[in-house]
Amino acid sequence: MDKHGILEMTTMRYEADRPAAANPIKIQDLSFRDGHQSLFATRGRTEDLVRLAESMDQVGYYSMEVWGGATFDTMHRFLGEDPWDRIRTLKKYIKNTPFSMLLRGQNLVGYQNYADDVVESFTQRACDNGIDIFRVFDALNDFRNFTTAVKVIQKNKKHFQGAICYSLTEQRMGGDVYNIDYYVQKAKQLEDMGADSICIKDMAGLIAPYDAYNLIQALKANVKAPIHLHTHFTSGMGDLSLFKAIEAGVDIIDTCMGPYAYRTSHPGVEPLVISLLGTNRDTGMDIKLLNKIGKEMEKDIPKYLQFADTTKYSIIDTDVIIHQTPGGMLSNLVNQLRQMDELDKLEDVFAEIPKVRKDLGQIPLVTPTSQIVGIQSVNNALFDTKDGEYSRITEQVKDLCYGLYGKTTLPIDQELQKRALKGYPKGETPITVRPGDVIPPAMAEVAKETEGLAKDIDEQLIVAIYNVTGKKFLRIKHGLDPMPKEMKATTLEEIKEMNDIIAKAKAGKLVEKPEAPAKPEDAREFDVFIDGSYFKVEVAEKGGAPRIVSARPAPSAAVAPAAPKAPVAPVAPVAAASPAPAASPVPAAPAAAIAGGESVTAPMPGMLVKYEKQVGDKVARGETVLVLEAMKMYNNIPSPVDGTVVSTPFSTGANVNKGDVLATIKAD
Repeated sequence: MDKHGILEMTTMRYEADRPAAANPIKIQDLSFRDGHQSLFATRGRTEDLVRLAESMDQVGYYSMEVWGGATFDTMHRFLGEDPWDRIRTLKKYIKNTPFSMLLRGQNLVGYQNYADDVVESFTQRACDNGIDIFRVFDALNDFRNFTTAVKVIQKNKKHFQGAICYSLTEQRMGGDVYNIDYYVQKAKQLEDMGADSICIKDMAGLIAPYDAYNLIQALKANVKAPIHLHTHFTSGMGDLSLFKAIEAGVDIIDTCMGPYAYRTSHPGVEPLVISLLGTNRDTGMDIKLLNKIGKEMEKDIPKYLQFADTTKYSIIDTDVIIHQTPGGMLSNLVNQLRQMDELDKLEDVFAEIPKVRKDLGQIPLVTPTSQIVGIQSVNNALFDTKDGEYSRITEQVKDLCYGLYGKTTLPIDQELQKRALKGYPKGETPITVRPGDVIPPAMAEVAKETEGLAKDIDEQLIVAIYNVTGKKFLRIKHGLDPMPKEMKATTLEEIKEMNDIIAKAKAGKLVEKPEAPAKPEDAREFDVFIDGSYFKVEVAEKGGAPRIVSARPAPSAAVAPAAPKAPVAPVAPVAAASPAPAASPVPAAPAAAIAGGESVTAPMPGMLVKYEKQVGDKVARGETVLVLEAMKMYNNIPSPVDGTVVSTPFSTGANVNKGDVLATIKAD
């Protein structure tokens, strides 16, 4: 009765400073990274994290995951923040708790394998900027993709945590592929590589409680390194699985603070703290301090609710056992379909995911493979006219079929592989060597390409990993382009105003503003001063309506005209092959089609990566005209006819909406 696995009941103590347990469970907090990535599409801003940093440092966490994963991408692309600054800023406030990051092996924090020199430079700079623990994983569990990064981690005497991506082919662990022996053998490989700890990384909340118990017991019996369990709550089993893992002897677990927990995120820390009181695995944490921090976190949540999945009321998703989509991927998938006005196709996409995954070698679903499978499933659901057609194969699926991501768990469907590699520029025969071996060095070219734009190696690395959006960000950061409105932080005051308008609309109190009458020719101008503000008002003849045409704070005294702004110093020219992009055009409306031409429209919202054909070029029906990025994946957009390109109205890096005319082809 008093013993459950290795967990034993002890004297119940409630004090915040109670004696330490004999074998306390160690806890890593994920609120600052995977919590908001899973729930709010990684939109958490540094300013909101800083408010909580010092309090979080007092909790007594084993470590805090604060970086990596999708943060690097989202910060520079959507938030206008330098991702490197987040580590340095948080280090000023969190002085006692080690920093952890999620590193995607040779993928780093991107969605493709990068050159060895990029991996070496990035990993070194992460060490230099303050990361202490590196959780390194590969989406295919191909540990050849670890080797370059691990050498740098170990050289810097940092903690190398080797992660195994947890996956299933059935509803429970077992079968011919993802069984206990598979994970034990993978763990032994990591221990041979010198892993300081080993993590079972369950990205979608698939691990069932008794499977967790049996797996942890097997790992503890076969390897000496500490075992860390990472699981999401998506399926509703997260808390239960953590408990059984604790009973089985797991050393470390991952949780989030309550406001950033549950749904597609992770189990909350607070219930575990209370439940483990009076046991030999007591966390030693103060529930009152956690409660105080949670209430502070709640204050910022309204700013992020626009990114939450509101398609259903339930906080669990039992479909995940079938479609196995990780939390962060799920929130991004919903967000993408919402932007496309295709949210009603979500179930069709879920139906495609297991089919696409099987065709691509029954691969685990974790970044970037979850994005690869996810966007291909979207393409199939939206554009295919028959099952298994694969009418629009993404560039990343082609790369996977070629071997640029590594070795898949099972062989890729031969028919799909052959179709994907037809005309593939690197060759139609897949490679079998380590992907990094066939990728040429890149940092020297990046340094040349960003000369005059990137100020240091950290900024060069942003461009090395995200070439188009990285340059756009640096131009904004250095004042060469204005920051777009959508990049700027939404304040709580703005959220309140928005909610007030919605409340008035629901109450029927929102009246549509009438259109202003035509301006009379005899309108007179008046200067009006009210409470320190100045208004310029035009008034027509008697009975006419006053119209405010401009307003600004009233000057306290006469002010001399401001001197003209000094011109910004020109940026040194960059390499002609890849010039730094100009400010992205933001058309007031989609570009109009040219009369007599066939329009090539955006099938989904995204970013224009490049035009493969320019004005005047001949193009064949089905040939790629341009490349559009959506959900971080590249989509080749084909020509609908044989003809000549007569219009390419957007610039590289431009954000486009569904239906925008991206090119016009004059048919032969």
